[in-house]
Amino acid sequence: MSKTEPFRIAESPVGERNDAVKGSHLPAKYQGTAADRMEMVMLGKEQVLRRQIKFSTLLGFASTVMVAWEFCLLVSPFGLEDGGTPAVFWGVLFSPVVLLPVYASLAEVASMSPSAGGQYHYVSELAPPRFQKGLSYTVGWLTALGWQTFLCGVSFETASLILGLANLGNPSYEIQGWHGTLLTMGIVFFCVMFNVLLAVRMPLIEGLVLILHIVGVFVVIIPLWAMAPHGNGHDTVLEFTNGGGWHDLGLASTIGMVPSLGLLIGYDCSVHMSEETDDASRTVPMVIVWAVASNALMLLVVGVTYIFCLGDLDSVLNSSTGQPVIQVFYNTTQSVAGTSVMVAVIIVILLSACVGQVATASRQMWSFARDKGFPFSSWLEQVPTDWNIPLNAIFASAIITCLLSLINLGSYTAFNAFNSLGTVSILSSYTITVGCLIWRRLYGKPLPSRRWSLGRWGLPMNIISLCLTTPMLFFYVWPLYYPVTAANMNWSSTMLGAVVIIAAIYYFFKGGYDYQGPTVNVKREE
Repeated sequence: MSKTEPFRIAESPVGERNDAVKGSHLPAKYQGTAADRMEMVMLGKEQVLRRQIKFSTLLGFASTVMVAWEFCLLVSPFGLEDGGTPAVFWGVLFSPVVLLPVYASLAEVASMSPSAGGQYHYVSELAPPRFQKGLSYTVGWLTALGWQTFLCGVSFETASLILGLANLGNPSYEIQGWHGTLLTMGIVFFCVMFNVLLAVRMPLIEGLVLILHIVGVFVVIIPLWAMAPHGNGHDTVLEFTNGGGWHDLGLASTIGMVPSLGLLIGYDCSVHMSEETDDASRTVPMVIVWAVASNALMLLVVGVTYIFCLGDLDSVLNSSTGQPVIQVFYNTTQSVAGTSVMVAVIIVILLSACVGQVATASRQMWSFARDKGFPFSSWLEQVPTDWNIPLNAIFASAIITCLLSLINLGSYTAFNAFNSLGTVSILSSYTITVGCLIWRRLYGKPLPSRRWSLGRWGLPMNIISLCLTTPMLFFYVWPLYYPVTAANMNWSSTMLGAVVIIAAIYYFFKGGYDYQGPTVNVKREE
């Protein structure tokens, strides 16, 4: 297992810069280190995006794109319905235990192939040769679907918090479905303009929001611990409840625990920025591990504080604001102004997350289009030389989000299914990638050289991660309530199947001829 497939990434020392790579229009300062340049040659790709992201910037990007502790406050009602506060507590506690092995596995592969494509590129190199094309194509669609729906879901949640504050300040205001849809579109428009006009300033702004992301923890927990009523330790941690009507308390608790377990899903966002990161094969793996570990700690602090300080659960779950977290803050402070400040901090961080998710979704879409995986790939892969960003992919991501937000006009249940669909899609891409990595370790040729390695712990870590994530996929598609009706059904599995069918139809008629997988362009020295 210790053998590696050698690849000489540079004749000059790692980190040393040299003249611009032939064929690239970018100035040398935006082409990264010698390692970056040689790795682009190895990947068979041209450097067309600016490498201006450093370790601290990428750490801020990853932390504020996924907003783990912030989203815990928003998704906790799912756990409170099935399992109660213990479901949220144990889900938050075990989330890093389940997902750190996954991210350690992804970090190692990211060091082998620092491509913006991420999971579909990894599968293309790691899967059995006879399956690499079909599997990598499937994972490309899954990852794209996940990030497009993530973007829509976070944009809508941001809009919902803003409307909830409006209701708090003016109780006579009644929130309508179309209000959320219009505001979601406005948020997406803002984020797109930010990505287009302020792309060069994004590293600085992400760094500033990272500070707010950390300070926000104290903005939330200090008022809760100081002013809110505290729950009994035994009841909060061990007294599981069954508000969903399931016949078995264990099943109900498992269903309620899964949304909290999945709060750390999505840190592959840093992977999709690989071709804009300086010294990517070393920086990206380090950021993945540091971002997950640090945000897991913040998630635990905020999550445990929140469930111990919920107060009257009925008033929280039936809040007229439509957002239980707003009601918890108001019950704590008894002040509209104080509540508004606390929620405003979360809104600003979520807006930053939307900006980062536009960047992530568009880079993944652009990369997959570069390998001819999508319809209209020749248009989506274009990067104007005056901009050096995937402009068309950014606009396409905005259009998709706006179209998805229209579903809220007809069915809020269907819209919620799209939100859970993002997590299922991304988690599926992780599971397939790790599965292919296990096959390669056991039956394939030695893994390529990498600058960040798990060493002898690689295979055990891969197997552990696969064993832990597979059950999550099973329970993520379960509905929250029993009996199951069309109104409360979790339609994410049906929607996932529909998208897979669409992808298969396109693959059969055209995609299978155009898409060969990125591995055909990879040039590793034997």
